[in-house]
Amino acid sequence: MGRHTCIALAMVGPLWWAMSSMTLGAEPVKVAVMDQQLVIERSKAGKRALEDLKAYQATRQKIINSDDQELKELEQTIQDAKLSEAAKQEKQNQFQGKLEAYQRRLADFNREIQQKQREMVGEYTKKVQEAAQVVAQREGYIAVIDRGNEALIRIVIYYQRGLDVTDQVVKEFDKLNK
Repeated sequence: MGRHTCIALAMVGPLWWAMSSMTLGAEPVKVAVMDQQLVIERSKAGKRALEDLKAYQATRQKIINSDDQELKELEQTIQDAKLSEAAKQEKQNQFQGKLEAYQRRLADFNREIQQKQREMVGEYTKKVQEAAQVVAQREGYIAVIDRGNEALIRIVIYYQRGLDVTDQVVKEFDKLNK
């Protein structure tokens, strides 16, 4: 059994045990599934946040592209046969300094973007949970489980399509986050 499968079972196991231990004479247990990522991608506020993140990344990428072009031009200048050894050495030192600055900037930008992504995911995870809770309480579900997706970890292996409340959660999310 893979590590991810064990983690998923550890997370879902207690819920499954609680549901299976309920008496048969009681009301039917209602559980729903949703795709948290789709809620963010389909909701108006989620789309705006993703677009803002893309725009932020694009501005950083333009700066990196400009630095990259400057380095290429400097490298071509160094290879000019007309330069004296002293001039070549000076250009190589200049290139080395710019390359180090470029690498630092690239690393800084990557950290900034990752930080923004973590902040966005944290903020929107809470908002999606709030919307899912409203839907669950309104519809009488005892649990709403994130079904996951192929890119990360698939938590729910099978479910009936009628149990998927992703669209309802998107609508509720939009109501709560105008």
